[in-house]
Amino acid sequence: MIGDLSVFGDAVRFIGDNPSLLWHKTVEHLVLSGAAVGIALLIALPVGLVLGHLRRYSFLAISISNVGRALPTLAVIAIGVVFLPVGFTVVLISLVVLAVPPILTNAYVAVSETDSETVEAARGMGMTETQILRRVELPLATPLLFSGIRTAVVFVVASATIAAIAGGGGLGDVIVNQASYGIEGVIGASMLVCLLAFACDGLVALVQWLVTPKPLRGRRVADTTLVSEPGEAVPSR
Repeated sequence: MIGDLSVFGDAVRFIGDNPSLLWHKTVEHLVLSGAAVGIALLIALPVGLVLGHLRRYSFLAISISNVGRALPTLAVIAIGVVFLPVGFTVVLISLVVLAVPPILTNAYVAVSETDSETVEAARGMGMTETQILRRVELPLATPLLFSGIRTAVVFVVASATIAAIAGGGGLGDVIVNQASYGIEGVIGASMLVCLLAFACDGLVALVQWLVTPKPLRGRRVADTTLVSEPGEAVPSR
């Protein structure tokens, strides 16, 4: 027990003794994670929102989501290095594949489960389909939608350490290099990754609270999973 506490203390001292190194690696980690989440949002959000609004083609959302979940991140990197130079781009692609499923899943289910009577009332008032999606469905879907984004952010920040094996930089460079930084460096960098994941999740939660309509603030939602068996999108509540 005392030895474990000593190692923990050494890790804390390592963080304090190497601010420049860890700051540089943290910035690399955040740049990689931010780029992956940003690209995943550009890909998954439009698809999920449109399919959810149409309330059909659920098999497409299910297929995309399940393929993304089934592909191990390391496998994507291994495939990528066959066609691309080892480095930032290969890791970025693998993290995008990791981030797309939760965003797509929650976007689809959040919009498709919007109260149908509310949607029909908006349609009866003469709103266009775009207006219904933007002014009715999207505000009501915000809590569940952001639940998927928060899940993707945590997944990506925690998994971006794999960049070290493909020359992508980040805190993973310290974690895998025990020979240079010692066990205290490995634990210290791991602690920073955990703190980053919590901080990023908190930041997205703040954005969620700001953009969520006031009547829906504080509403508890769970992440959503699309099943691969014959069936539909099933929210886990």
